[in-house]
Parts: sequence; C-alpha cells; structure tokens
Amino acid sequence: MSKTALNLIAICVFAMTLSTLLGPLLNISPYVPAIATLTILGVGTLDTLTWQGQGVNLLLDWLASASPEHRARVVRHEAGHFLVAQLLEIPVSGYVLSAWEAFKQGQPGQGGVTFDDRELASQLQQRILSAQLLNRYGIVWMAGIAAETLIYGNAEGGAEDRQKLATLLEKLGRPVSEYPQQERSFALQARTLLQSHWKSYEALVVAMEQRASVTECSRIVAQYCQETLKS
Repeated sequence: MSKTALNLIAICVFAMTLSTLLGPLLNISPYVPAIATLTILGVGTLDTLTWQGQGVNLLLDWLASASPEHRARVVRHEAGHFLVAQLLEIPVSGYVLSAWEAFKQGQPGQGGVTFDDRELASQLQQRILSAQLLNRYGIVWMAGIAAETLIYGNAEGGAEDRQKLATLLEKLGRPVSEYPQQERSFALQARTLLQSHWKSYEALVVAMEQRASVTECSRIVAQYCQETLKS
C-alpha cells in the first residue's frame, strides 16, 4: 500500500476513533464509526490492489485542485521539466497536469512530463550508463524542483523526481550518502539553465496552462531560444 494511502487511512482511522470516544456525548451510535472505519480500510486496500493507489491520487488531486496556487505550482513545476528536457535534447513525448488527466490517458501517478527514455533504458540494460546521460537526466528530473524554488522559494512537489534519481543511482551502485549532493548539483545546473532561458520558460508556462500540444510547446521553446542567442 502506498505511503499516501496509508497516511490517508491513518487520518481517517484517527477521526473515527475520536468520533467513537465522543459518540456518547453526541448521541452517535458506536456502529457508525465502526462501519465507516471498515469501509475506509476496505476501499483503501481495494484501491491499492486494483488501481495501484490511483483512486487516492485522484481524491487528493481533486481536493488540491481547489487551490489556484496549487494549480499554478503544478504548471510551473512541469514547465521546468519540459524546458530543460528540450534544452538538453531529451525528447518530450507528452505531459499532463493532474491525476485525472493522467488517469484518462492510462498513466499511473499524478501525471507530469513524459520523455522518450529509450536511450537511458538501453544503456541501463547494457550496464554502460555514461556520465553524460546520467547528468542530462539528473538535471531534467531536478528541474521541476528548481523551477518551483526559483518562483516560490521552496518546492512542494518533486518526491517522484527524487525517487527516480535515487533509483537510478542505486542501480549504478552509488552510496546513499552521495544522493543529497547529487540532487543539489543537478538542481543547481537546472536552476542555471532556467534562469538563462527565463523568457522561454514564462512563455512555456502560458502555453501549458492553455494545454498546448507538445509540438506547439516545443516550437515556442525553440523560438525563444533563438531570440536568446541573438540578444
């Protein structure tokens, strides 16, 4: 069961326990919190086993979507991934900005920018991952966190990005103690790229808010990059 699902279930069970204790004072039947607790546990388990936790993701995403700041953060986070991927010549194959959009497209999790990572997979399979490719993907994965930090001073998203980097470093046999240093290094490089192409980034954010196609977003990035080179 996912950490998110467990946390949600723990909160619900705590609430049900509290209602049981307060039930006599509020004239609530003891059967009500018991049935509610069993229902929540059953639904949480079914969601994890059948839908890999996607139901919990949809619920949390729906609750968070009520906040304009949350929606703005998501777009700016994903635009960071998109722009840096384009700059480092990692092909972007698509993007979604909510768990619901991801669900409709048959993708797991809460969505995000997806890449053509066949080169990465091929090198990993052959156990010959080059330092250059590790660097490129590491920077792209940390670009969302870098974008959020530049705008808001901190990053609320990025847990999945950190996990992807940690999984890759583990496959390469890197010591766990090196992970934070690698994250900071990649995030710093991503931050520098974003700052150097800020007009392109801002234009990309607007395009992604309007759900422009990947082709259109890529065209916008290329256009602004050319203007940056000329200036």
